[in-house]
Amino acid sequence: MSIYRVIDKLENYVREGTWLPFGMRVLSEERLIEFIEKMRSTLPEEVGRAKVIATNKERVIREAQERAQSIVDEATTAHSQLVDQSEIVRQARATAEVVLREAEEKAQRIQQGADGYAAQLLAELENRLSSALGSVRKGQDALTRQRPGATVDAPLAEAAAKTKRVAFDAQNETLELPPVEITP
Repeated sequence: MSIYRVIDKLENYVREGTWLPFGMRVLSEERLIEFIEKMRSTLPEEVGRAKVIATNKERVIREAQERAQSIVDEATTAHSQLVDQSEIVRQARATAEVVLREAEEKAQRIQQGADGYAAQLLAELENRLSSALGSVRKGQDALTRQRPGATVDAPLAEAAAKTKRVAFDAQNETLELPPVEITP
């Protein structure tokens, strides 16, 4: 039986007691002592429970504090990891931007070099073509300016004779013969 139940019974007994003048009541001493003994016998049980509850309370509070500290530690660790990860991501992005910028600059330099090389080749080709075109025009001019009374075959014959002469001179030089002049 709990102490509260014993107290409730004692309270009911006092209320049910006989009233006397001047606000007094008549109660049985025997009955009062019985309630007191029940309270004493119940009290150690209640005190024991209170001690267990108090002890448990301390243990529960201690466990709660330890758990709270554990949660704080885990949160701190997680926060540190997130900060580290965000730092790693930031550094990776910065590195990627640098690499990309360098690659774009290199590509631009290569493009400029290729454009310059192509311009140089085209300029050389233009010079060669201009020279060849000039030679063609000179040949055309030579053909159109024929000597009076000469036939069209005369310049060709003259060019063939010169070619033969040059070939003969080159052959004589290799044989170490004196040059011989050939007239057409």
